[in-house]
Amino acid sequence: MEISECSGTLKEMVEEIETVIIGKRKVIEQALFGVLARGHVLFEDYPGLAKTMLVRMISKTLGCSFKRIQFTPDLLPSDITGTYMLDQKTREFVLRRGAVFTNVLLCDEINRAPPKTQSALLEAMQERTITLDLETMPLPDPFVVFATQNPIEYEGTYPLPEAQVDRFIMRLRVGYPEKEDEVTILKGRKERKSDEFDVETIVSPGQVLEMQASIESVHVSDAIMQYITDVVRNTRTHQQAEIGSSPRGSLALMKLSMARAAYLNRDYVIPDDVKAVAVPALAHRIILKPEPWIKGVKTESVVENVLSKTPVPKGER
Repeated sequence: MEISECSGTLKEMVEEIETVIIGKRKVIEQALFGVLARGHVLFEDYPGLAKTMLVRMISKTLGCSFKRIQFTPDLLPSDITGTYMLDQKTREFVLRRGAVFTNVLLCDEINRAPPKTQSALLEAMQERTITLDLETMPLPDPFVVFATQNPIEYEGTYPLPEAQVDRFIMRLRVGYPEKEDEVTILKGRKERKSDEFDVETIVSPGQVLEMQASIESVHVSDAIMQYITDVVRNTRTHQQAEIGSSPRGSLALMKLSMARAAYLNRDYVIPDDVKAVAVPALAHRIILKPEPWIKGVKTESVVENVLSKTPVPKGER
């Protein structure tokens, strides 16, 4: 698929999703960047902000199979991956596939399950395979995990292990709608006379794979690679950071920048692409020192500070 076709298709998807998710165009765009970059997306925000609805709308426009898991304290790893069960008729063990065998998997309130269950997703997210009884099975392609989590201050939540957080290509916050947008939401519900909503399917799973392949043709100059590396390395030496972003963060930043360039119908990355996706790509990979954490400093502000102090390569558009 050509970059121009990929760009047009993505914009059509954004406009279709916007008919349901009002006033959140930037969040929709960034979530689709994550899909285009073959990554997984973590939504962290308060309940009732349409996180689950947004994922449902994305999966529908992608034309992909969709499954949802509601994470609870008693959820078992086998509920996610599946397990072998004894067939009473044949007296043989047969595989009962878990919800992970799908194109788009929504892990709702992922931090309400204990770490053992959360970690069941690690192999699926990284390798896109599942191993059961020493047998490794591939997952459908494309495969994208969207996860939602409540802020850790909420009762009954478990912080995600750092190794799992790092496997999300980006973390997004939806935020409350503007007053005008909230009024529009109410008017839309009144006109529909129903809580139901729907969007049109724009592409097929095969076309999603073509779109993911198309961004590999986006050019990233040596200067931009140097800039990305400088930004990530500066998160490691920031005075408020105990631990900065890993090299996986550098790769995420580059791939998301390529996706944004393709969305804007460009076959090359510019510094503005890097800046636009740096916060969602890097903020969740940073661990603050105790003092700034106690004072309420956000990792997003650390990334923004790094961007403001990292020189932009000269001669790059």
